[in-house]
Formats: sequence, C-alpha cells, structure tokens
Amino acid sequence: MKITLCVVGRLRAGPERDLLDDYLKRFDRTGRGLGLGPARVFEVEDRKGGGAVAEAALLERAVPSGGVVCAMDERGRTLTSPEFAAQLERWRDTGRSDAAFLIGGADGLLPELVARSDFTLSFGKMVWPHMLARVMLGEQLYRAASILSGAPYHRD
Repeated sequence: MKITLCVVGRLRAGPERDLLDDYLKRFDRTGRGLGLGPARVFEVEDRKGGGAVAEAALLERAVPSGGVVCAMDERGRTLTSPEFAAQLERWRDTGRSDAAFLIGGADGLLPELVARSDFTLSFGKMVWPHMLARVMLGEQLYRAASILSGAPYHRD
C-alpha cells in the first residue's frame, strides 16, 4: 500500500525536512517487506489566495484514485502507536492500494473535506504546527512499520 502525504505548503531545507526525509526513508525500508510503501510527499500551494476552499480542492486532486483518505485534524480520533499500526494493516489487508494523509495549512483543513474523508486522525488535543505534523506523521508511519515487522524500535 503506497502512502501519500498530501500537504499544504512547502517544507524548506532544514531540520524538519531532514527529519521527515529520514523517517520516510526508514518507513520505506522497513515497510517494503510488509506491503507498505513507498511513501511520498505531495505539496500544494494556493498561490491565488483562495484560502481553505482552494487548498481543499488542491489536496483532493493530490489524492490517489481509490485511495483511503485520512484527514489529520485535532478533532479526529487519537490512537496509540499500536492502534495506528493496526489501522494501516487493516487498510492494506482489505485491498487498499493507496492511503493519503491530508495535512492542511495554518488554518487546518476545510471542515467539508474532513467530513468527506474515510478516517480522521488527531495527534492529540493540542494544535501542532502543520510543518511539524508532517514529521510526526512520518515518525508514526515508521513506528507502525516497525511494530508490524516485530522490530524493537517501539517499546510499550
């Protein structure tokens, strides 16, 4: 199952980019034998100033056809890392060939886009910078692949 992070904004070179690249590389390496990956990032920018509505349209175009759509939103479900790994496993095992994770810009995702998603995931009640949310998601994808492979990276 291929993974696409559909995100608003460009992540410039720097520590966040380095961390995201590292976690996605680890995910690809660990997930390959599990039928997970590769992971890619599809960045969109609304250059015309259309706000959340325009961002939602750009994000929807970035979602692979037929893929499961997971909106990242602070009002979504909070999962433990093993529960997240099990969710990825379920999507993979039910024949989903793609999963897209949507991360909005500074104002989050359009509520209608969140409502149309298959799943809504939260990293907790705190609001996180959208650029840092990418890194956190990358790390959790790698952790999920590690859990599913039985590797010692995750400890309860």
